[in-house]
Amino acid sequence: MRITTDYYEIDDLLSADQLLIRQSIRDFVSKELEPPIEDCAQAHTEIPDLMKKLGKAGALGSFIPSAYGGAGLDQLSYGLIMQELEMGDSAIRSAASVQSSLVMYPIFAFGSEEQKRKFLPKLASGELVGSFGLTEPNHGSDPAGMETRLTKDGKGYRLNGSKLWITNAPTCDVAVVWARDDSKKVRGVLVERGMDGFSTPETLHKWSLRASRTGELVFDELYISEENILPEVNSMRGPLSCLNSARYGISWGAIGAAIDCYQTALSYSLIANNLENPLLPFNFSKRNWQKC
Repeated sequence: MRITTDYYEIDDLLSADQLLIRQSIRDFVSKELEPPIEDCAQAHTEIPDLMKKLGKAGALGSFIPSAYGGAGLDQLSYGLIMQELEMGDSAIRSAASVQSSLVMYPIFAFGSEEQKRKFLPKLASGELVGSFGLTEPNHGSDPAGMETRLTKDGKGYRLNGSKLWITNAPTCDVAVVWARDDSKKVRGVLVERGMDGFSTPETLHKWSLRASRTGELVFDELYISEENILPEVNSMRGPLSCLNSARYGISWGAIGAAIDCYQTALSYSLIANNLENPLLPFNFSKRNWQKC
């Protein structure tokens, strides 16, 4: 039983389109994701075809223009989508947030036209799964100390190093990886599944986000051609702007998690006391309790 929590009538500030988008994602989560999520979390497995399902629901890269496969929505709509996904499970929001803010965003913001058209539509549909490589074994909250190196080799480069605690790593088709080049500048690299010298060992026995796959990105003399380098950024502005985009979605997710916890506790208390739709015991709203 889901109960309204809009005591301050914030919904009145949303447009009709934003309310429709939120309801669409809410219905999708209820129908497609909530039924299997408990078993997946307990078994430490992901929901089958999660990315394709998210893509079909329009939950991936919603702020990316339609010319590149996105929905061209505003940031408020993106936040509402993240809120609803987190109400289903944090692992679901995490997977979608990485795909949208940490993979699709940097390709759109810093990629070439060819890179945008090659990767973004398939990432938006969920046909491709993306990951974001910044955190390293020796540098988590200090990304400026990254040790992963991009060294010039003829017409291309050699990538060496590793990234740790990477969402979607074991299943990713493309990884946006950040490394320092010979001049110490931070460059974005598009690493594709199947490249020689690229491996993604999985991290097991997690205590949270158990319905999400986590692992490492390991690069051993991996050859990178010029066409796989993001051309429009060569500083920490690249990865940090991605994190800003991700934090925005995460903050909405935190609200979604709080709403779900409250609704779960409230529903339990009503059922335990054999109550249905009682009047509000305090004057936070002129509305009554309602089942959504």
